[in-house]
Amino acid sequence: MPRLTLEYFALLRDEAGCPQEEIDTSATSLAMLYDELTHRHGFTLPAKRLRVAVNAAFANWDHRPAEGDHVVFIPPVSGG
Repeated sequence: MPRLTLEYFALLRDEAGCPQEEIDTSATSLAMLYDELTHRHGFTLPAKRLRVAVNAAFANWDHRPAEGDHVVFIPPVSGG
């Protein structure tokens, strides 16, 4: 089970109750990881509205997380 560092921004940070956490996961893709986290934290944003990055590079949702990865979930940005 890889240990990952997860980072959250905006609404995801609020829903998780923290900006960052470390977890052990058996998820075999980033999509499965996000589903796991949605159940854990009650995330309301669907994955299709997010971008995801692994180790400072954008990644596909089918990417398999590995030990020590730094995963960032990036919600849509509103501005004005």
